[in-house]
Amino acid sequence: MTMPALFVGHGSPMNALEDNAFTRAWREVAAALPRPRAVLCVSAHWETEGPRVTAQLQPRTIHDFYGFPPELFRVQYPAPGAPALADRVVALGASHGAARDTGWGIDHGAWSVLIRMYPEADVPVVQLSLDTALSPAEHFALARALRPLRDEGVLLLASGNIVHNLRLMRWESTAFDWAAAFDARVAERIEQRDDDALIDWRALGPGAALAVPTAEHYLPLLYALAQRGPGEKATFFAEGVTLGSISMRSVRIG
Repeated sequence: MTMPALFVGHGSPMNALEDNAFTRAWREVAAALPRPRAVLCVSAHWETEGPRVTAQLQPRTIHDFYGFPPELFRVQYPAPGAPALADRVVALGASHGAARDTGWGIDHGAWSVLIRMYPEADVPVVQLSLDTALSPAEHFALARALRPLRDEGVLLLASGNIVHNLRLMRWESTAFDWAAAFDARVAERIEQRDDDALIDWRALGPGAALAVPTAEHYLPLLYALAQRGPGEKATFFAEGVTLGSISMRSVRIG
């Protein structure tokens, strides 16, 4: 059967430790999915020159943040890698310059979500980086090239945030009007299957520049949306803007 694909609004790394509506939604969506042969994760937290694919047998857990409690730095996610899947991803992404990488691992954009979805860390994990040289349309095209993986038992897990502005973030459960409006506008375009508008997100109203001051947290959404086949629906399994300027909206394809 064809595996669904997911975009998860991952938010704060503390979601790896905290029990809340969002982390429960991640756990519940995993329970509703067929068990994947492996996970291919596209995280906002790995940017490179040229697409890179982790190819280690045992990728390390990367704590790529600072200023959080010591217990968060002690979290380990010892999922195995999948070198054969890495080679398959490299082959599918060859026209975009995809290549193997053995220096990265599993960053918090991946493990803070996976630790809720697959807490036993028994599903192999491969990460695909975000190539900083690609345009949004080129990212979408690369993601489209990966669609055969869904028929091979691979779960594509894209991890970022539709709205992500750390400079304006507040440590409280609130939402700026512009953040909520942009999140709703994107959700409407997803439901309308307006991929062109979502690729050109800078044209989605005056709040776009505030909602997406840099592209890396938004681009993973395109990797999930590019997986949508004819007749497939997109559904939201988590939603809401928190901390003022962080959208937690999460999308299931298929």
